Amino acid sequence: MDVKYDFGPDAGARIVYVRPVAVASLSPEVQAEAVGIATLYAVCDADGEQLALVRDRKLAFALARQNDMAPVNAH
Repeated sequence: MDVKYDFGPDAGARIVYVRPVAVASLSPEVQAEAVGIATLYAVCDADGEQLALVRDRKLAFALARQNDMAPVNAH
């Protein structure tokens, strides 16, 4: 099907990306809070700005959905 849709200027504004982040690459302050954890998950907007940092992937997706955002995986 070759149908074109006009999604408007804000069509992708609510998509966020969930990606794993190595705790070792984060600031010393965050590392001190994440003792014993090797990986956290970042929720980022389309520009790559980190909106949240959480303990697991499932929580990252739930957080995004609770805030009316559409989470997708980013590797």
